[in-house]
Amino acid sequence: RFAVSVGYWEDPYIQCFVRQAKERKAPEINRGYYARVHGVSYLLKAFLKKTECSCQIVNLGAGMDTLFWRLKDENLLPRKYFEVDFPMIVARKIHNIKSKPPLSKPIIESHSGDSLLIDSHSLDSSRYSIVGADLRFSSDLEEKLKKHNLDIHLPTLLIAECVLVYMTPQQSANLLKWAASTFPVAMFINYEQVNMTDRFGQIMIENLQRRQCNLAGVEVCRSLEAQRERLLLNGWENAHAIDMMKVYSSLPQADVKRIEELEFLDEKELFEQLMQHYCICWASKDSSNL
Repeated sequence: RFAVSVGYWEDPYIQCFVRQAKERKAPEINRGYYARVHGVSYLLKAFLKKTECSCQIVNLGAGMDTLFWRLKDENLLPRKYFEVDFPMIVARKIHNIKSKPPLSKPIIESHSGDSLLIDSHSLDSSRYSIVGADLRFSSDLEEKLKKHNLDIHLPTLLIAECVLVYMTPQQSANLLKWAASTFPVAMFINYEQVNMTDRFGQIMIENLQRRQCNLAGVEVCRSLEAQRERLLLNGWENAHAIDMMKVYSSLPQADVKRIEELEFLDEKELFEQLMQHYCICWASKDSSNL
């Protein structure tokens, strides 16, 4: 919300979910968010283009994400967009949607067919669904998604941003395996920490632990190779992983120049270190040679 208010990228919907931060966030954090949003968006739009939007998106651990509304504004909605998170988070999101017309109107506009289903822990319209489920139990997850018309034969993009790292390696492996075995044509995008065994990574872990935040899956975040390997070992055919410094330097330079003028960044070295400790990984499985 803070990065959007400073002008890093446009998101008119985030203010409906998140109150404005009272304190300024550090410029390196804002630039990190900028690279994350653009990096994920780049892969996502490539998938939408390849499938000509005849696909579905499953956003795992979506929280207060606003991607559905932004895609609708750009005329890039897939056939159906699903979000999954803990029931408690889902209830909060649904409450916001029900009480704020800028959020509810686009859902109603894109809906066709029977009546729109909405209760405290789920929302189901013809183009957008929110499901309350625990990602650690994939059979429960699949059952709930199918209730909301998940079509396993459609090309499917699954997104997980800072989600797998909170599960044990076994739990995240099960989720990746489920996704790879369920959809014949699929892509998985994962954004999370990497290179966590060095000194900088250790300090990051200690800082999080101080805030009662335990990274149960951090051992998979030891290297880009370990991240790639996890995807390949769990049924994905192709896998790539790059750190966020590489993502940042691959973004359109004119826009990077624009955002670098928004705030003065003193600590170039700290920014680079931070960006080398996050990565985007993507994997695909493609029975119809998309």
